[in-house]
Amino acid sequence: MSDLVPGKLAQYRRIVVKIGSSLLTTGESELNRPWLSSLVEDLARLAKDGHQLMVVSSGAIALGRRSMQSTRPELLEGLLRLNQSQAAASIGQILLSSAYDQLLSEYGLKAAQILLTIGDTEIRRQYLNAKATIGTLLKWSAIPIINENDTVATDVIRYGDNDRLAARVASMMDADLLILLSDVEGLYAEPPDVNPDAELLAEVSDITPEILAMAGDAASIHSRGGMKTKIEAARIATEAGSAMVIASGRELHSLRRLDQNGPGTWFTANPATRNAKKQWIAGGLHLPGKISIDNGAFLALESGNSLLAAGITKVSGDFERGDSVEVIGPNGHVLGRGLIEYDSAEARLIVGLKTAEIMQRLGPNIRAALIRRENLVLKVENLIGF
Repeated sequence: MSDLVPGKLAQYRRIVVKIGSSLLTTGESELNRPWLSSLVEDLARLAKDGHQLMVVSSGAIALGRRSMQSTRPELLEGLLRLNQSQAAASIGQILLSSAYDQLLSEYGLKAAQILLTIGDTEIRRQYLNAKATIGTLLKWSAIPIINENDTVATDVIRYGDNDRLAARVASMMDADLLILLSDVEGLYAEPPDVNPDAELLAEVSDITPEILAMAGDAASIHSRGGMKTKIEAARIATEAGSAMVIASGRELHSLRRLDQNGPGTWFTANPATRNAKKQWIAGGLHLPGKISIDNGAFLALESGNSLLAAGITKVSGDFERGDSVEVIGPNGHVLGRGLIEYDSAEARLIVGLKTAEIMQRLGPNIRAALIRRENLVLKVENLIGF
């Protein structure tokens, strides 16, 4: 086994590692076994040193479509339809899990398969259950191999990419570090294929509009994500208190290289702590509606109050009570998000109304606030200098 000298990763006890299809598979969509063997070797050393590890792994669809080449050669070309992707995933997931289980067992480690849909992190009860299950596996020193459940996920109800899924897992499991192994060294100030001398950003302490502008798109037909999704993953992870790093996974022993101070872009964790429920709200990916507010409501939120219907100017989207919605300030900026107390049809009926007027319209059994303060997460930077 290669020596993984204690280095940069030593300070992080609980680590999520995300692996993309372009790393795990060859250009012919076959499993890149030498690469995966080197990764598992690094994981085994980290586990031996006391780290708790979770792996979010793409690759099921790519492996599945390759395994069907003799009977369905057309699956190897171009983008797949949804039903084809789901069928390929169901075949490839078995191959993917078997590979991890076989390689980890060589080091006395147990792999555990976890398949998640977006409801498993967006619906509170399912979120808590998923968290408890993964937590138990970590206590047992197993390594969860996590993927989106592509066999049932649809284009409408899905994470859309494993970068954001990995960030949601890191947030859910209170991870110290999220590692996104990519086909690039990190975030560049300019696209490196356009400017070979572009600067690699070593550290990002704040995700500003300038940082967002540096992102690009997905690079291959096997990849749903790109730099934009990695920046969104950084936002989810760092706001939940996890550090994140984007680093190249092209070389063998990518984790060892990163541990020994190899190149990458590190995103600083937000030092502010939230309670578990607000952390879940902040990291949510499914936001079916928007609530626009006036200046009076803005000042009320800034003072720590709940959001009342009297300060609402517009309701957008189609949502149900308990859904997470965005709160939009008078200047059009996103102020935050919260769990709504009314469905969208009721909310539209009470825009701008005071409590007595709401009772007249909806009856006496009304809820005092549209979003209660304890169910509201605000973006501090958008509350300053308004």
